[in-house]
This record gives sequence, structure tokens and C-alpha cells, in this order.
Amino acid sequence: MITAQGHNAARELARRIEARDETISPCVCEALAPLVLQLRTLDEAIDTIDRSLMKKAKADATARRLMSIPGVGPITAQAIAASVQDASSFEGPREFAAFLGLTPRQNSSGGKQKLGRISKMGNRYLRKLLVVGAHAVLYHRKPHTDALRTWAKKLMETKPFKLVAVALANKLARIVFAILRSGASYAAVTQTLA
Repeated sequence: MITAQGHNAARELARRIEARDETISPCVCEALAPLVLQLRTLDEAIDTIDRSLMKKAKADATARRLMSIPGVGPITAQAIAASVQDASSFEGPREFAAFLGLTPRQNSSGGKQKLGRISKMGNRYLRKLLVVGAHAVLYHRKPHTDALRTWAKKLMETKPFKLVAVALANKLARIVFAILRSGASYAAVTQTLA
């Protein structure tokens, strides 16, 4: 038996084995039954942890405000809320983005300023969470017309996907800073920026 790789294909195969699909030989079903059981057990454990994380995030006012930002889920919101206790310790949004390593390196010479790749200095875990969140925003950008996604759509016309994802992560970091500093929600912050 040959099946595609990846988690979706594995779950589909597990579903077919549990449904006793006649196109799969009984010896293959018997051999894969322990793996199917393990996959179901892992899925249930992940669901339990996800529900617990969501419950904790909803109980924290800061995490709740951060989750109103597109691309920021309960894990990212809780990680930011736990890591950044006082937003006033940063001079501004650019310094906060630099703390996460999401600002471009500057190579200046002879009065000419040249921006390079992101510095990657700073909190690696939070940077990764924001970049992953930016990927999610870009993958699901089509049905939305808010300013953030419109900006990303326009950038996608001329720039590669990963570059736009990092630029969007930088923008998300600056929005996170504004929410941490003001105590407002995403909707209130974007109205003041417009």
C-alpha cells in the first residue's frame, strides 16, 4: 500500500483503517493499528492542551487583547504577556521590534544608509511565533479587507512570500507594542493609526 506523506494523509489513512476500508489489506490494517491508536491518543492530548491554553489566555486581560490581533493566537499572546511585563521599558515600537530581532540591519557607509536582512538579535521564540502568525495571516488574507491585510496583499504583488511574512511580523510586533503600551484592543489601536 502506498499513501501520501504528511499529517493530513496520515489522518486520512487512520480514518480509513478505523472504518475498515476494504481497499486496505487486513495485514496492513493490523500492522498499522498501534500507530492509529497512538495518533488518536496524541490528537486527544493536543486537543486537551489547546483547550487549557485557550482557557488560560482568555482569563488574562493582556493575552485577550493581544489575541484580537490577526495572527496572534493564545500561545503567542501568553508568551508575549509573560515575556514583556512592562512595555514602557521600551523607547518605542521600533525598539520593541528590535528586541524581537525583527528590524533590518543597517550597513551605513559614507553617509549612505543601506538596510539589510533582519538582525535576528533578541528573543528568538517570540520572533518565531510572530513570523508563524504572519504566515497564517498571509495564507488567509484573501477574504479580508482590513488595512493590515490590504497592505500585505499589495506587498505580495512585488515581493517574495517569506520577505513579506517577516515584514508583516515586524508590523505585528509594532501593533503588539501599541496594545501593550495603551491597554487597548486591536480595533481601537488601528482606528487611532488610520
